Amino acid sequence: MTKRDLVVRVSGETGVHQTNVAKVLDRCLQGIVESLAKGETVEFRNFGVFKLQTRKSRVGRNPNRPENTVVIPERRVVKFKPGKIMRRMVTGI
Repeated sequence: MTKRDLVVRVSGETGVHQTNVAKVLDRCLQGIVESLAKGETVEFRNFGVFKLQTRKSRVGRNPNRPENTVVIPERRVVKFKPGKIMRRMVTGI
């Protein structure tokens, strides 16, 4: 599903014009990104949690030339942990 597909679906189910749905969706996504950039955790009850984590620096190797090692620097990554309802719906458990 793309963002466009979601906009069309929500517009069809709610009767709100697609342009307005797209603006709201864009603003929601922008708010999530801004919060994560500040280091905040973003939690949607029963959906899931977006959390920022830091990966440690490590040594990597090129599989084609294993004698060459490269230091991979520490970096921040976004992790997502699905909520209980989402997990049940997706896994069927």
